[in-house]
Amino acid sequence: MRGREWARPVRPARREVLGATPELEEGRPPLLFVPGFGHGAWAFAEHWLGHAAGRGFPAHAVSLRGHGGSEPAPDANLRAYAHDVVQVAAGLPRQAVLVGHGAGALVVAHALARYPARAAVLVAPVFGGWGMLGAALRRNPAGTLPAVVGGPLRLSRAQLFSRELPEAEARRHVGRLGRAGRRAQWQLLGAPEPEPAVGAPPVLVLGSPDDRVVPASALTRVARRYGSAPLLFPGMGHDLMLDARWPEPIDAILDWLEKEPTP
Repeated sequence: MRGREWARPVRPARREVLGATPELEEGRPPLLFVPGFGHGAWAFAEHWLGHAAGRGFPAHAVSLRGHGGSEPAPDANLRAYAHDVVQVAAGLPRQAVLVGHGAGALVVAHALARYPARAAVLVAPVFGGWGMLGAALRRNPAGTLPAVVGGPLRLSRAQLFSRELPEAEARRHVGRLGRAGRRAQWQLLGAPEPEPAVGAPPVLVLGSPDDRVVPASALTRVARRYGSAPLLFPGMGHDLMLDARWPEPIDAILDWLEKEPTP
């Protein structure tokens, strides 16, 4: 029991949830995709939702409060984001697989302490810390400095995508980016450690060694936290679900789910 959860409940918020369903119901677990800061459910609706449904998995994506088509929430924090994920997952008809990207992977890690997921996948996980801030300042100082003082974090095309992605497509995606809550951005610098996951579900960590947001050392550190090594996709950018070779990571995730035993 968490006294704070009862004494100071998270404020309800209207959440955008997009989905795709397979033509034939095969009883496979539903997937709930959680986008990173600045991204909305649209980032998964572009390719991954339909692809997962085509392989028999009911697929859903939530826009965290303040993102995409969800209710504005400029002062949202990690606790509120985790609440969004738990509420949506609890409304699905079967025990879900949580798939978080970027800072959404950290949100999933916190949600796992409150929701008994069937499994979890952390894609290019951003677990925060001063080292990651230093890397962001070196690679994109103009876009990162405003976030340090409470302004918006502006990720660049070079940080998010490989050169294989056509320039017009990259610009279209960058133009859709929003911003996370100020408190949530600051929490990344000293993010509280996620509590142990309920039921010890299997966790897959994947990313790219060429990611210009998540250093390879950080990717390895998160994977070790869950007792594994990261699955790597060289040559891809941070937004694996939108990059030119987007089918490779989602097929690897679905292959893993087909083979991975239940917790």
